[in-house]
Parts: sequence; structure tokens; C-alpha cells
Amino acid sequence: MTDPDRIVAYDERAPSPAETETATFALGCFWGPDATFGAREGVVRTRVGYAGGEKADPTYHDLGGHSEAVQVDFDPETVSFEELVDLAIANHDPRNQPEKRQYQRVLFFEAAEQREAIDERLGRLDLDRVETRVEPLAGFHAAEPYHQKFNLRSKRAIQSAFEDAGYDDEAVRESPAAAKLNAHVTGKSVPGVEAVL
Repeated sequence: MTDPDRIVAYDERAPSPAETETATFALGCFWGPDATFGAREGVVRTRVGYAGGEKADPTYHDLGGHSEAVQVDFDPETVSFEELVDLAIANHDPRNQPEKRQYQRVLFFEAAEQREAIDERLGRLDLDRVETRVEPLAGFHAAEPYHQKFNLRSKRAIQSAFEDAGYDDEAVRESPAAAKLNAHVTGKSVPGVEAVL
């Protein structure tokens, strides 16, 4: 069973939001990418939500042109933005774009350097066409609490440890320990997860 004290200690040792950078990717249903990026060494926090549309307050049932996206806070001393772009590319088929906007693939950028890194990584692909879009991130809207750390929420014993530690829905969403445990319960290899279990 997961110990609430270990969860709190893990989160307190993690880099703060001020010490991290952010990357946002829409790669289809956001539950899988949430676990995939949570397993990556150097990714500190993950959250799922909606990006790329114009609706001010999207919801799962009224996306308003947004796509499901995962947003990751990462420690640039451990993992680079370029490596995260590579992981995003490896986790979808860049040659195809779903018709339904909700599941479309978009690599978002927040600065010119990020745009250049995405273009360079996509340019390395030996493909006759690339359907993945590259767009500036105009905003990210966190999804409803029941979508956050979806896999972890299905494990009552682990979810209870967060409740016992006093975490509310927002704290679970932003918890570095929750990001790692969410990936772990899907069967992914997560470096250092023993510190939380």
C-alpha cells in the first residue's frame, strides 16, 4: 500500500513549477499520453485538458474546436524539449490525422525555439507526408477532475493514500507523485517510482 507520508515527501522534493518548463501535445485520447509522459524521467507533473480551439470554457461534452491534450512540466536539466517532442512523435502516426477534432494530433509551441525544435524533429522523419499540425499554444484548459490521473483513480488503495495525505482534486492533478504512480499502474517502467510506493 502506498504511504501518504511518502507521497508528500516525494512531492516536496520535486522541482517547483518555477524550476520547470512546459510542453503541450495533443495525441488523441489524453489518458494514454498522460501515463506515457508521466513515466519519462525528467517529467515532473502532467495534466490533461483541452487546447487548440477557441471556446473559452471547454468541457469534455462541449469542446468547441479544442483537442484533448496532455501538458507536462519538465526539468530541463534532466530531459530536453526535443526529447519530449521525440516521445510525442513516437506515440502517434504523423501520417494520419483523425477526422474528429477532439482526437487530432497537434504539437504546440510557446516560443520560437520550441517551434524550431518541433519543425526540426518532424523534418527528420522519412515520410512522404506529415499530417501532424504544429500550432502556437493560445491556451490550455484543464479537463474535469475525473479525467486527471485516470488510471491512478481506478486503484482505490492508491487513491486513498492521496486522500489520507489531504490532497484535493487539484493537488492530485498537480502532484509529481500522482504523475509517476499513474504511469506505474498502467504497467510502464517508471524510474524512481519505488520512492513513492
